[in-house]
Amino acid sequence: MSPKEYLAIVHCIAGLKERTRHAWMKSGRQESVAEHSWRLALMAYFMHDEFPRADLWRVLLMALLHDIGEVFTGDIPTFEKTAADRTREHALRDEWIAGLPAPYHDEIRSLFDEMDACETQEAKLIRALDRMEAVITHNEGDPATWLPLEYDLQRSYGLQEAAFSPALRTLRTQINIEVDDVISSLNQKKETTI
Repeated sequence: MSPKEYLAIVHCIAGLKERTRHAWMKSGRQESVAEHSWRLALMAYFMHDEFPRADLWRVLLMALLHDIGEVFTGDIPTFEKTAADRTREHALRDEWIAGLPAPYHDEIRSLFDEMDACETQEAKLIRALDRMEAVITHNEGDPATWLPLEYDLQRSYGLQEAAFSPALRTLRTQINIEVDDVISSLNQKKETTI
């Protein structure tokens, strides 16, 4: 790969640092897609002991790259994203992948084919943790930023994806305890201001 090709990739993926997500962080600012992907990668790494047969290299690359399409479309919250939005995001992502030099084109194409099919342990792990990372970030932020539909979504988002693994089901249960604590705390604050 030439330095010019390399820098074109680096400049493109910088967009993940600039695209904000629907989630607000406890500091009071919106989370970037890059921050979400970074924590997802670390979450996957620290889950490696529960998935010793998983290819950690592939898992980490999946975590870091899974939202690359959002460089082109921005983040659309799951409850607003349509099939047309997904199709557009995947088409733009695939166009970007097609323009990558060898061997990166084939490697990254293979990763996305695997993630899209979501049949391998690695892809299932990333999909489940991706959902849970969003819930965790919401739990850490100010619940005043939650939309009314997010109270139920906080309890259910990622449950189905975590169902394939006892470790992930246990983690999702613990996350729901945090969800309930956040909602309870918010309700207590409302009661004291009345």
